[in-house]
Amino acid sequence: MLFPSEVFLFVFLPVVLVVYYVLLRKLKMLKNVFLLLASLFFYAWGEPVYVNLMIGSILFNWLMGILIDRCRGKKWISVLMFVLLVSVNIGVLGWYKYSEFTVLQINRFLHTSIPVPVVPLPIGISFFTFQAMSYVIDVYRQRGKVQKNPLNVGLYISLFPQLIAGPIVRYETIAEQIEHRVENFSDFSAGVSRFCVGLAKKVLIANNMALVADNAFGLIIGGEFQGSAGMAWLGAIAYTFQIFFDFSGYSDMAIGLGQMFGFHFEENFRYPYISKTVSEFWRRWHISMQTWFRDYVYFPLGGSRVALPRHIFNLFVVWLLTGIWHGANWTFIAWGLMYFVILTFEKLTGLSKKEYWWGHIYTMLLVIIGWVIFRSTGMGNAFLYIKAMFGIGAKGIVDKAVWAYIVQNWIYFIFAIIGSVPLMPWIDNRLQTNRLWQTIYAVGLVVCLVVSVSFISNNAYNPFIYFNF
Repeated sequence: MLFPSEVFLFVFLPVVLVVYYVLLRKLKMLKNVFLLLASLFFYAWGEPVYVNLMIGSILFNWLMGILIDRCRGKKWISVLMFVLLVSVNIGVLGWYKYSEFTVLQINRFLHTSIPVPVVPLPIGISFFTFQAMSYVIDVYRQRGKVQKNPLNVGLYISLFPQLIAGPIVRYETIAEQIEHRVENFSDFSAGVSRFCVGLAKKVLIANNMALVADNAFGLIIGGEFQGSAGMAWLGAIAYTFQIFFDFSGYSDMAIGLGQMFGFHFEENFRYPYISKTVSEFWRRWHISMQTWFRDYVYFPLGGSRVALPRHIFNLFVVWLLTGIWHGANWTFIAWGLMYFVILTFEKLTGLSKKEYWWGHIYTMLLVIIGWVIFRSTGMGNAFLYIKAMFGIGAKGIVDKAVWAYIVQNWIYFIFAIIGSVPLMPWIDNRLQTNRLWQTIYAVGLVVCLVVSVSFISNNAYNPFIYFNF
C-alpha cells in the first residue's frame, strides 16, 4: 500500500485514526498492538507473501536482542551473537536484493553458466533490515533497553509510517516513545500539515518531473542519444527535482504520520540543493541513511581518528556500501564510488570546510551528473547521456521538444525551484503569528491536498522510486 493512493487516504488511514483515537483512546498497550497489526496489514496489502519475511525478521532480532543482553558479561558469546546477527540480516538482504545480480556477474566474468535465481524484491527490505539491526546493535551498545515484549520490537521495525519509504529510524531515537509517547492536538495538526506538504511534493512535483525525465532518458535508442543537448540537460534537471521531491515527499509524509500517532522521527532532508560543497550536500541529503552508515560502519572502523590511509579506506568502505545499498547495478556502485572520490578530495584539500562563490555551481554540477549515473539502466547508457549533455553525440543544441516540455511543465519547474530552497520556512518564521498568513497557509494546504487527491483519483503517472530500496 502506498501513501499517495485512494485506498490509503480514504480507507486505511481514516479507519486506523478512528480506532486509535476513539476506540482505544485510553488503552496505551492496545494502541501499540493495534498499530503493529495495522502495520503488518499495510505491508501485506502489497506484499502478502513477504509479510512472513518481516515477521521472521522481527522474531529473530527480538530473540537476538534478548540473548545479547543476557550474555553481556560473556564477551566471546556476545561477539558470537553479534556476528550471527549481522550475518543473518545481511544474508537475507543479500539474497533478496543481490543474488540475481551476483550470479549474473559471476557468469559474465568467469564464463560460467550458473542458473540465475529470479527473486522478487520485497518492498522496503533495506529499510526494515537496517532498522532491525539498529535495534540489536543499540541494545548491544546499551543505548536502548532491551524489549522483552516482541510486540514492541515488531512495532519499531514495522511501523507503517516509515516502513517502506524511511526515514531509517534508529532504535535509540524512539525506544522511549514506544511505551511512553504522548499524543496531543498540536502534534496531530502539525503532522497533518506535514503529510499534506509531503503528498503535494510527491504527487504534484515529483510525478510531473518524472514524465520529463523518463522521456529524456528514454531517448537512448540503439546506442545513441536521439535528442539535443538541451533535452539531455532538461531531463537531468527534471530527474534531479524528481528524486528530491519523491524522497523528501515520502519522508515528510512519514514524519507527519508519525506525529499523528505521537512519534517524533528525525529530519531526513534539509534543503540539500542549496549546498556549497558536496560534503555539505551529504549532510543535508537522506540524513537518516548517512547517520546509520556513520554510526554503525564509519565510526566502528575508526572514522577520521586514524592514520590518513586508514581514513581513506574507511570512506571507501562507507561509500561502496552506500552505493550497494541503493540497488543491484553497477551504476549504483559507480555512483557511490564517485562520491567517495569527491568527498575524499574535499577532505584532503580542505574544500569541505570552505565556501567559494562558485561552490554552489560546482556542487550542483556534480550532483546532477551523479543523478544521471544513478538513473541510468547501465554504465554505457550513463556515459552516452552525460556525453550528450555536453554536446557529444547529441542531435543539436536545442530542439523543439525542449521548448514543448518547458511550456507544458513550467509551473512544476517553478514550484520545484521554490520548494528546493528554504523560502517557505523563512516566511513562516517571520509571519507565524500573523493571522492572515496563517489563513493563507491553511488554505494553501487544503488546495494542495485537493489537487493532489484529484491527480491520484485520475490515475495520474505515479512512479515509486523507493521500490528499488
